Amino acid sequence: MIFVDFLKAVAQLRDPRFRKVLMLGLGLTFALLVGAYATVLWLIDLLDPEAMSIPGIGPVSWLGDLLSIGSFIMMLVLSVFLMVPVASAITSLFLDDVAQAVEDAHYPNLPPCPRTGFWDGLKDTVNFMGVLIVANLIALVIYIIIPFSALFVFYLLNGYLLGREYFLLAARRREGLQDALRLRSANAGRIWFAGCLMAIPLTIPLVNLFIPILGAATFTHLYHRVAKR
Repeated sequence: MIFVDFLKAVAQLRDPRFRKVLMLGLGLTFALLVGAYATVLWLIDLLDPEAMSIPGIGPVSWLGDLLSIGSFIMMLVLSVFLMVPVASAITSLFLDDVAQAVEDAHYPNLPPCPRTGFWDGLKDTVNFMGVLIVANLIALVIYIIIPFSALFVFYLLNGYLLGREYFLLAARRREGLQDALRLRSANAGRIWFAGCLMAIPLTIPLVNLFIPILGAATFTHLYHRVAKR
């Protein structure tokens, strides 16, 4: 059934609210990465590497260039692993619109649902971003130490994180936090499996940028299925 939920989400990609959330998420993510790199360059400039010298060698004017090139390469590598998690976290700030669009199209008889407050949504987004970044940075160490486990760990880790976040997002709108947590706990295996299916396309360039929206829509369908049981 999770595949049916996913296909319903894909079929609704033309919804203007889906496109709006996608553009907002990508724009803010790009701005955040550019800002992070600008901060690194500012710190390098603050250290004034051109004035540094090595005993016995003297001034090393090339150190600034080396640090700048190294920081650029580092940001490229980190962006490969962090672009999607960061995009997922930022996009989650606007996923209430995605869930509402799904319900308007597929569950029109539901009573009105109050929107998540901006500050509550921002707090949840910051928390989710922190968990995603820390978890994926830890996983990056595992990838380096045990390379052959990289994809397996990536799918399990991000599947778990995406599943728990997106299901809670969908359920909390209708159930409240405590009931949503209980519903998530009662369906933990199904939610993790669905999250892993969402995590698989994360390794496909360009396609992975649509996963936050497709994930939120898919888990909205999943929530309504399990809530009926």
